[in-house]
Amino acid sequence: MPTGTIKMNQPPPQPIIGPPPKSTKYKGVKHTIMVMSGKGGVGKSTISVNLAVSLARNYRVGLIDADINGPDDPKMLGVSDEKVDVNEEGKILPVKTKYNVDVISMGFLLPTEDTAVIWRGALRHKALQQFLEDVAWGERDFVIMDMPPGTGDEALSVAQIVPDVEGVVVVVTPQDVALLDAKKAINFASQMKLKVLGLVENMSGFVCPHCGETVNIFKKGGGEEAARKYNVPFLGRIPLYTEIVESSDNGVPSVSQSNAIAEAFNKITENLLNVMEKRSTVR
Repeated sequence: MPTGTIKMNQPPPQPIIGPPPKSTKYKGVKHTIMVMSGKGGVGKSTISVNLAVSLARNYRVGLIDADINGPDDPKMLGVSDEKVDVNEEGKILPVKTKYNVDVISMGFLLPTEDTAVIWRGALRHKALQQFLEDVAWGERDFVIMDMPPGTGDEALSVAQIVPDVEGVVVVVTPQDVALLDAKKAINFASQMKLKVLGLVENMSGFVCPHCGETVNIFKKGGGEEAARKYNVPFLGRIPLYTEIVESSDNGVPSVSQSNAIAEAFNKITENLLNVMEKRSTVR
């Protein structure tokens, strides 16, 4: 058996650089909500898009697709062929949708939809800063930020730049590892002094399109258990319907239809507003 110790090279000393200053240009937005997950593949964009569309029935809503490397929101809203324009003041105009949600995304700025964005953190930070400061958001009740997976550069940039983030909505799937993934996002919010507005359990049981029976492919209840364990509000669960996949691919948010799926999304929105109202932040 080999013996010895492994010695890790120490990184060179780095100068202490404080966080970037809070933005003075991002204003007019009452409530900025970050939709996060501890890992990818949990349906965070689906939750973000449908939450924005649900809120837009009664509020002025913007949506920022903050996933620079994987911008999916334009396709889910049926506007993937659109391009952004600028106003007389040189501000970027967010793309309007028929769901009363205005959206900005890297997807509008790429030459083709399969163009890879190969950027380091500094460039992604700058892009997000422009989405916040150089877009003509005007007066908004809500801006929903569909964050990339994890707790890296983009999440840190938003938490540090936005003057008053309303809070974080955490999206998880029901299996046991949901507890680990939820804890990462909740810890991030705690360290950045952000409120956790609630947790959503996505893909909570597969509903057979033929017989209607529910099969718990990813188990069930992991998200609710995580919310209880970490003492954060549980906003609700979304089952795994084939219709959600089909409607998202066709650019039609599920919440815009009249069915049980839309009711589930609307209930999450209602619960979120109730949490905010209890904290006296909805105005």
